[in-house]
Amino acid sequence: QVQLVESGGGLAQPGGSLRLSCAASGFTFSSYAMSWVRQAPGKGIEWVAGIFSTGSHTYYADSVKGRFTISRDNAKSTLSLQMNSLKPEDTALYYCAKELDSNLGPEFDYWGQGTQVTVSS
Repeated sequence: QVQLVESGGGLAQPGGSLRLSCAASGFTFSSYAMSWVRQAPGKGIEWVAGIFSTGSHTYYADSVKGRFTISRDNAKSTLSLQMNSLKPEDTALYYCAKELDSNLGPEFDYWGQGTQVTVSS
């Protein structure tokens, strides 16, 4: 059974940092690309960042480029998102999502339950 469990969310001040983690189980983590997506209050789902199965390629939404870094540890089946220079508009529920194959695509087949990130002074 596929499980994705996010952690690391919380309250941060503008300009601060947080590191999100996603523990994956129930599938061969190293064979699949992974993404982080978020949903702000009252808004739709926004794709944030993605990483190929090997970690060789990473991609970011323009809204987070230069501030967020996605990474993975295939030996530990863990996905991470380092978030720096946080802005109030980064406030959202953040999910890790499993892609359908080794490269990034338009669909996900599994999501975690999410971890809340709130950026406020």
